[in-house]
Amino acid sequence: MADRTPLVIDTDPGIDDALAILLALASPEVDLRLVTTVHGNVDLAQTTENALRVLHLAGRSDVPVAAGARDSLVHPQPERAGHVHGASGLGGVELPPSPVPADPRPAVLALAEVLTASPVPVTVAAIGPWTNIALLLAAHPEAAPRIGRLVLMGGSAGRGGNVTAAAEFNAWSDPEAAHAVLTSTVPTTLVGLDVTLPTVLDEDGVARIAAAGRVGRTAAAILRQYLDHARSAHGTTGVVVHDALALTEAVVPGTLGTVRRDVVVDTTPGPGRGQTIVDRRAVSGAPTAVDVAETVDSPAAVEFLVARLEALARAVG
Repeated sequence: MADRTPLVIDTDPGIDDALAILLALASPEVDLRLVTTVHGNVDLAQTTENALRVLHLAGRSDVPVAAGARDSLVHPQPERAGHVHGASGLGGVELPPSPVPADPRPAVLALAEVLTASPVPVTVAAIGPWTNIALLLAAHPEAAPRIGRLVLMGGSAGRGGNVTAAAEFNAWSDPEAAHAVLTSTVPTTLVGLDVTLPTVLDEDGVARIAAAGRVGRTAAAILRQYLDHARSAHGTTGVVVHDALALTEAVVPGTLGTVRRDVVVDTTPGPGRGQTIVDRRAVSGAPTAVDVAETVDSPAAVEFLVARLEALARAVG
């Protein structure tokens, strides 16, 4: 497609991050130009290696991967999420190594160069902690206007948190970065727990992905850790695909129902640290307002993900 939207994914793979990368590769609406990595679910070296290997799995080692921030802006990230994603971040599945090394450029520089070189605005999907994005806005303000749309996975408007009572994991991992990004003037869509938690990929969907071919079988094997964690921790038979839902909105704008809201982040050291405070009293017209995702057709979103991954697996073989 000649009119594909250029896309950058900033990520911390992570099981659902891996699904999101595969979804981007399966989507003809976008042209994945760059993957940047950040601390988060596991440490930076591992998130970078995981991104390289996921791209190689799908036959797309041509997409550059640039490593970014090793830790948060101010206070170190309190803990990783290996208990959810496995020690390596991909559910204990050992993917073949990529024949291509990481891009030598720091992530923020690589991102700035992709943005400024593009003749059309670029969509940036940030599905890990937002440290790299905050650094980009601070160090390369000339690149910010080239972001056509920033789609963030993280936060919560009314459901509380998933890592503390108040905070969602990505915002909690670097609250200072989250606050800087959410109060910028970049056109931003926030895809938080309000819409991700109801969007559950069940075992039937995983089985469909597994039956589609080699890539599908591998993706399903990676998901097994997620399924096991969901069963033991929450008593459910499916998994919430947080990052893949954010990628769906990046690929097909308007998938989610959004309302423009003012959003700030609690950066204090107390129990509310990392909470995204969304002013739901009124629609905002402020230049820093954020399009907060508040409604979702969950069955349609899950079907979109499964069908796209089935098609990718069949295409790759």
